[in-house]
Order: sequence, then structure tokens, then C-alpha cells
Amino acid sequence: MNGGRSEGASGGTTAHAGALDGVRVLDLATLFAGPMAATLLGDFGAEVIKVEHPGRPDPSRGHGPAKDGVGLWWKVLGRNKRAITLDLSRPGGRATLLRLAATADVVIENFRPGTLEKWDLGWAELSAANPRLVLARVTAFGQFGPYAHRPGFGTLAEAMSGFAALTGEPDAPPVLPPFGLADSVAGLTTAYAVLTALAARERTGTGQVVDMAIIEPILSVLGPHPTWYDQLGYVQERTGNRSANNAPRNTYRTADGTWVAVSTSAQSVAERVIRLVGRPELIEEPWFATGAERAAHAEVLDAAVGSWIAGRTRTEVLAAFEKAEAAVAPVQDVRDVFEDPQYQALNTVTTVPDPELGPLRLQNVLFRLSATPGAIRWAGRPHGADTDAVLTELGLAPSDIAALRAEGAL
Repeated sequence: MNGGRSEGASGGTTAHAGALDGVRVLDLATLFAGPMAATLLGDFGAEVIKVEHPGRPDPSRGHGPAKDGVGLWWKVLGRNKRAITLDLSRPGGRATLLRLAATADVVIENFRPGTLEKWDLGWAELSAANPRLVLARVTAFGQFGPYAHRPGFGTLAEAMSGFAALTGEPDAPPVLPPFGLADSVAGLTTAYAVLTALAARERTGTGQVVDMAIIEPILSVLGPHPTWYDQLGYVQERTGNRSANNAPRNTYRTADGTWVAVSTSAQSVAERVIRLVGRPELIEEPWFATGAERAAHAEVLDAAVGSWIAGRTRTEVLAAFEKAEAAVAPVQDVRDVFEDPQYQALNTVTTVPDPELGPLRLQNVLFRLSATPGAIRWAGRPHGADTDAVLTELGLAPSDIAALRAEGAL
């Protein structure tokens, strides 16, 4: 298995069983948050069966660039998943899903509230088929409340949560991220919620429903903003790359036209940076003693740091900061990530063989475990590639599978 993430290993083949071996997950969700949760579980050994509509595959197959007609985003999001087709609105599709659910530990779905119930596949039916099942329901706004039935995507969560209001320059419009931030945060959180529910099942013997609203996890990662407002009436404004809590903290242009990022969350690091750039007298200023006061004098500190960095190449800046034990990082694009020696050491971008595209590079699993490391066993599979195999394992005869196809359920 390529891409193993064992402690101290650089990747490659591993004979370890995954931490989630024996866990079966049915991924009924589309696009990003729900499918990402299933991907994370599959990375550590869960058997994930991706269930897609026969005529309407997961739209992520067509998102972003493609090579030879093969969507590359799907290769990442669909990794470690077996791909089958099933029309849940048809009687044969419904009956087949209930048979699959009886063998599963987890179902992940992201239909609008009430959709599974319309097909007689709601929690009542699924839990009757398998009382130990965990059903994770991932929607923009949750299963109840005034917005529950609205269509929604992560972009709306980024706007509603306060994230966009905080992002951007003070005199410019709010900024939305150019990638699925809220969906990714919700995917991570859903995987955590599923594992929590499975742990509870070990004590109780029964499953339960996970209600994941995409608008909530991103609000949580914003930190203490609700508490600040509750206790002080404080609303943080946009500050661009600066921080309201410390300075210097910004991106700075080097002499060779590249950029570096500097952070000084610790007082000792702030002092090292200012000594490094040749302005030790600033440390003696009364306002330098706290992060908030330094932030109030960010113009002075940015001028000192920025002018020093502007006179040196990126290589020179990074070497000097490392020698001074001050915190700095290059602002990298994906080309730089591929060449970065730390990412290379961690095997963060790994290579897996793919029958459609050949050797394929993609992000590795999220973390390393010393005894039961995760692994990318294969990249995203073609639409419906494993339908016959999965249904045969379920006990369906070839004639049963043919009948489902004739009905339009596959």
C-alpha cells in the first residue's frame, strides 16, 4: 500500500492493519463535506462504499481541471472508496440500500432534510434494519430550524459565520476563500463526530444520528468571538494580514520578488525579530511589552521588518531568521510545496498508481500513527466500477443484479 504514514517512516509499503479495519461506511453524500468525512475514515482502513446515482454521479467528478476526461478532484476525494451506483428513489434501489445498511456501521448523507424520509429510508427504517448503525447527516443548516430546508453550500457558511467579515483589508470588501474551507472543516468535524458515535456504541450497543450543520464548525474554529461580543460587545474588524493580538505579523516582500510570512505570537520571538532587523531600541518602548500594544504600533514594526527583508533575498531572510530562532516561512504555491524539504521528509504529497492516469501525486493521509498507520490504497475509481462486485458480496445473484439494472436502479 503506497503512502503509509507510520511514525518516523517516509511512506511506502506497510503491512499494518488500519485503525478502522472492519468498519464499513456507506457514502451517499455528494460534493465535499460528507464525502471528505468518508475519505478520512477510509484513509485509516474503513471500507467505504461510495453510492452514486446511475445517471447523476457525484458532481465532484466534474469539478476543476481534468486530464484525458478524468476529473482530478475526484481522484483525491474518491480515494480508498469502492464505487457503486444505486437509484434510491426506486423500489429496488431502496431495498438494496437497506440490505447494505444492515451490513454497515456508518451511513453518511447530505440530502436536504426529509429526502431520505420521502424514499422511506429515514432513520426509522435504517435503524430498524441495523440498530447499531450511525447515520451522519451533513447539511448546510442542520436538520431543523428556519433555514433547514434551504439549499446551501460552504460559501454561505463562510459568509454567515463571521469568517468573511474578518477576512480582507480594512478598506476592502469581505473576502471569501478560493477553496472549500467551510466544507473541509465540516468534513473533518463529521469524521470526528462519527468516531465519537462509534465509541459511544461500544458502551450502549446502539447507533445514533449525527446532525452536522456546515455553518457551525467554521464558527467554532474562529475562536472566542461570540464570548468577546457577549462579555464586551467587541466585534473584531478586518485587519488584512495583521493581527489584533501581536505584531509584527504580516507578509513581507524580499529583494528577489518573493514573499515571506512572519509571526511573533510569543514575546521572546518578537524581541528576536526586532534585534535581527537592527532595531533593538524598539524593545525598550513601553508599548513593546504586550502583544496588543505591539499590534497598536504595527506601522512602526512593519516598517522596520519590511525594510530589512526588502534588502535581502528569500534564501538570506530564511537563513537569518533560522539562525536567530525567529518564526518565518516562505509564502509558497503548490510548485514550492512539491519541492519543500520538510514536506518531502513527511511524505505529505505521496504517489499512488492509478489505472487511468498512471502514477498520481496527491496529499497523503492527515497524520501518522505508529502502530496502525493510514494509507492511500487507490485513488478515486470510475463511476460504478465496483457495483457488481459489491452486490455479489451482498448475496445478490447475477439475475438479481440484472433485474435491478432493468428497473433502472443501477
